[in-house]
Amino acid sequence: MLLKRELLEEIKAGKVDLVFRRWSRPSVKAGGTLKTKVGILAIKAIDEMSPHDVSDADARRAGFADAEAFHRWLETMKAGEYFHRIEVGYLGEA
Repeated sequence: MLLKRELLEEIKAGKVDLVFRRWSRPSVKAGGTLKTKVGILAIKAIDEMSPHDVSDADARRAGFADAEAFHRWLETMKAGEYFHRIEVGYLGEA
């Protein structure tokens, strides 16, 4: 799972704890970890869902102002067969 440096810094700072992805198949598993440029992330949960079900609260947890801003961002992303909601946390330096 590729994440931009700016988003990684927000996760590290505790400002973001939710990420959304479109995939043909998930590249992470709940309970796993992900080594990134800023350290190790915990993959706390991963759930398949419809992008239409993203709430304002979830959008804010992912760093967006609201669900409308999230949907504008989503339109710029490549299409994938499945849409996932991924809860993440920062574990520390690698």
